[in-house]
Amino acid sequence: MYGPGGGGEGGSGSMKRTPTAEEREREAKASHCRAPTGFDRAASEKASRGQKLRLFEELEDTWLPYLTPKDDEFYQQWQLKYPKLVLREAGAVPEELHRDVQAAFATLHQHGCLARDLVRIQGKDLLTPVARLLVGNPGCTYKYLSTRLFAAPWPARGSSVTYHAAEIAAACQTLLSLNGYLQLETAQAWEELVAKERANIDEVPVCIGPDFGLGIFDGPDEADIRSRSAYNVTLLNFMDPRKMPHLKEEPYFGMGKMAVSWHHDENLVDRSAVAVYSHSCEGPEEESEEDSPLEGRDPDTWHVGFKISWDIETPGLVIPLHQGDCYFMLDDLNATHQHCVLAGLPPRFSSTHRVAECSTGTLDYILQRCQLALQNVGDVTDSGGVALKSLEPAVLKQGEEIHNEVEFEWLRQFWFQGSRPRKCTDWWCEPMARLEEMWRRMEVATNGVLQEVRREGVPVGQRNAMVTAILASLTARQTLRREWHARCQSRAARSLPADQQPQCRPYWEKEDPSMPLPFDLTDVVSELRGLLLEPTP
Repeated sequence: MYGPGGGGEGGSGSMKRTPTAEEREREAKASHCRAPTGFDRAASEKASRGQKLRLFEELEDTWLPYLTPKDDEFYQQWQLKYPKLVLREAGAVPEELHRDVQAAFATLHQHGCLARDLVRIQGKDLLTPVARLLVGNPGCTYKYLSTRLFAAPWPARGSSVTYHAAEIAAACQTLLSLNGYLQLETAQAWEELVAKERANIDEVPVCIGPDFGLGIFDGPDEADIRSRSAYNVTLLNFMDPRKMPHLKEEPYFGMGKMAVSWHHDENLVDRSAVAVYSHSCEGPEEESEEDSPLEGRDPDTWHVGFKISWDIETPGLVIPLHQGDCYFMLDDLNATHQHCVLAGLPPRFSSTHRVAECSTGTLDYILQRCQLALQNVGDVTDSGGVALKSLEPAVLKQGEEIHNEVEFEWLRQFWFQGSRPRKCTDWWCEPMARLEEMWRRMEVATNGVLQEVRREGVPVGQRNAMVTAILASLTARQTLRREWHARCQSRAARSLPADQQPQCRPYWEKEDPSMPLPFDLTDVVSELRGLLLEPTP
């Protein structure tokens, strides 16, 4: 047995490192951590970079300590500092569910449904080392690192989904069954946590074995607990470390290669749980060819690491993940702690079930927003334009903001992923066509506003009010169109397989007669700014 700083296999407090100046600068600038729920993206990344820089200054050349199950203090530390982290051992999960889930992983992988994401970090497009697929309630999306994923719908009650293959349909049904199972297990784990807190029992962490059992939770918190474990999506992950030779080294503890860097899961319902099913693919017995310098975890085994955010006093926790193990992050653990995934040797799948914050992320939501904007659009005029029902600045401003929302948060996000959202099913095709048609009507409406602004005889005060109402949205639209167009032409985008390469859509040439306004709004924005500068008579 060993402890942190004791020189044994798990304690790393006395280990030294000498990072290069380039490494320190890169780590200070890089921020691969995803912002906690509710955080502003730009502010979060700026704060994270500052915290990283200060952390490196405090660390100097010393690794922080971390614990593995081989350490005497491991379980005590888990109980004291990580009580809302729960492990469910593979042996406690029904064998039939294991077989079905692992077959579902293989099916979706064989059909090419999982792919690496082209995400946006600090203004740069980066390809994730992990291939992913979102599956969930019909019409749900999940956004991370400025990338909106569109859920391949599982066959929820009341929905009608046609899959491209019977095997894909069976796989999505299995993931729905796993989701239901993990919901029940999460509620049980939460009940255990609540009971321990009420009884103030000092025990080892909740490591659930095959004989684990709990009564039905009853009390005023039941509805809240169940709502915070009502998983509406699962994000599937796959990585084969043998095909990723340049994985990033864990920078604080010396834990080794990371498949996923330190982060909080983002865009989740506040204090909701996350449940993860882990599956390392079996193969012939093999070990790393190189001798590992690590004195802690076994580098051939996948692990999940946890640490308290920006805390250099509390040892980190590293938990080995065996085939079929599940772990749960309860309550505010995701907000107060960060976690990373440490790569092992074999390929690995995981299914990460979460309660995505979908108040602005469902198909129903964006359809309602579009309908709201189009309420101001009247009949088609003789010239082919539209009559606007109201020229009130607040109404015009709202319409242009929704115009931007549907274009940049939905249409461009969807087509930027190439054919990926259509690998399992064409379910999203009809809704996206409908959204694009609504967007086209908004283009006509914007042109109608510009015609009113240019119309002779409009009082200067009224004209300036209309210009002020729409100028910020049109300026943002021009900037974002240019950015999305450039992203589609980036080196990272061109490196993707043909069916995954981004499409810049909507896009049209300058003289396209079907479009009332140009794709490039530079001249329009300049004109509006000029109108505001004209002297008042």
